[in-house]
This record gives sequence, C-alpha cells and structure tokens, in this order.
Amino acid sequence: MRRHYDTMHCEKYDAFTGKIREEKVRLLKAAFAKQRNFFLEINKSSEDSVRASFVISKTIAKSSQPFTEGLFVKECLVKASKILCPDRKKVFEGISLSANTVACRIMDLADNVQKQLIQMAKDFEAFSITLDESTDVSNTAQCAVFIRGVDCNLNVTEELLDLMPLKGPTTGHDIFQGLEECIERAVLPWNKLISWATASAPSMCSENVGVVGCLKTKLNSLNIPGISFTSIHCILHQAALCGKSLQMKEVMDVVVKTINFIYAQGLNHRQFTSFLASMDSV
Repeated sequence: MRRHYDTMHCEKYDAFTGKIREEKVRLLKAAFAKQRNFFLEINKSSEDSVRASFVISKTIAKSSQPFTEGLFVKECLVKASKILCPDRKKVFEGISLSANTVACRIMDLADNVQKQLIQMAKDFEAFSITLDESTDVSNTAQCAVFIRGVDCNLNVTEELLDLMPLKGPTTGHDIFQGLEECIERAVLPWNKLISWATASAPSMCSENVGVVGCLKTKLNSLNIPGISFTSIHCILHQAALCGKSLQMKEVMDVVVKTINFIYAQGLNHRQFTSFLASMDSV
C-alpha cells in the first residue's frame, strides 16, 4: 500500500498537512462509505423484491388462484405506487411475478415445507397414514397421502405428506409401491406405523390384492417384534354406510319436498328469505 501511494498519489496528497489533511481523509472515507452503501442498497432492494415475490406467490397459492394472477397483482402494485410513492415505483416494477416465476416460487415453498415435515417426522413416536385416490381433470389418477404423527411431548402434526400421480394402472400393488417410495423419502420407520385409513375400494382394503394386504406383507417381511397396525375405513364412508342402514326415507322425503317447493318459483324463495330475516335466522 505504501508503494502504491508513493507511486500513484504522493504528488497529489503530500501537499496537504495538519487539519487540511485530516479533513481530506474524512472526505475520502465518507465518499467510500457512500459508494459502498449504494451497492448495499441495490442488493437489499433486490432481496426485498424476491421476498415480496415469495409472499405474493404464497398468497396466490393459498387462495387457489391461477399462476397468471401474478401479472395482474403486479400491475395493481405498480399503479398504486405511482399514486402513493412515485419515488419507489422502480422497486415495485422489479418484483418478478410471471406465471413461470410464481410456479417456481410455489415449488420452492412446497419443497421447504416438505423438508420441515421430514425434519419433524424424525421425532414422531407414532404416526398414522390416510390415503385418498381420485382422478383429476386430465384423467391422471392422483393419490393423496396424509400423515398424522405425535412426538414424545404429545404434539400432534397433521399434514399432506405427498401427492402421487399414478400414470398407469391403479391396482393395490401400484398404489402401495408409490406409498412405499413416499414413506422412504420421508425417512419414516415402518415400526411406528400404528393406524391406516382408506376408502372401501378393493384396491385399498382388500386383504389379498389391496394396499392393506400389501402393507401386511411388507410388515411381516421386516420381522420387527411388536409391530402392528389398525386398518379402518374413513369417517365419511362409515357415515354413508350408517345412512343406508338407518332408513331415514320418511324424514328425507319431507326435507327434499320442502326444498324443491322453495326453489320452484322465485316468489317462494324471496318469501322464504324474508321469513328467515324476520326470525333473525339469516
């Protein structure tokens, strides 16, 4: 540094002495700090824009809106900034909210949530699994896997563990194979599985070809002492079976007839609405 000063700056700054030299050094330091803060502010502004992009993308996903809504939200923010804070307009314009960006943000958030769930699952003393399989609008079978776990402090965690697309057949073996991969990715020990809830489809509850049968075969092959689990139907299926057995036809006929009468004519509906309002039941 001394050699660089003697070579490049000696003639310019040696003329300053005493208080004048101290003031010159102070000005040089202030100019350097201003230059450094300029780049720090740019970096902070960029980080804030990315953070805002994540927050808005999360809101779009939670409200079940299409990813293209991000561009509409950005347009609203930019127009609002022109009125409220014109000097900050560039900051709002720097928020990336294209459909692809929103999709990537949501995927990053989903990966982070899944990592947190896997980390929490390491402390589970026991857990149960629920399966629900359905076909989406693109004719792809989607199997949702829900987990409910409890740790040593009796803290209960209930989350969507995974959503498995089934491209081919949806037999019990195919569903169990996807479930097996899902549980292994989450590093969940089989010996802590204590309960299992499924629908009544043969591919789910059959003891021979269903997921329940495949699970029992899997647990028996592990040869872990004391391992056992309970297989139950979902609550909605139990309610449906109960409804079929109770023979509530007389009650339901009156309810259906009343509803049909109310919606048969607009006048009936308006009068019924006014009646509810008069009874403070709306």
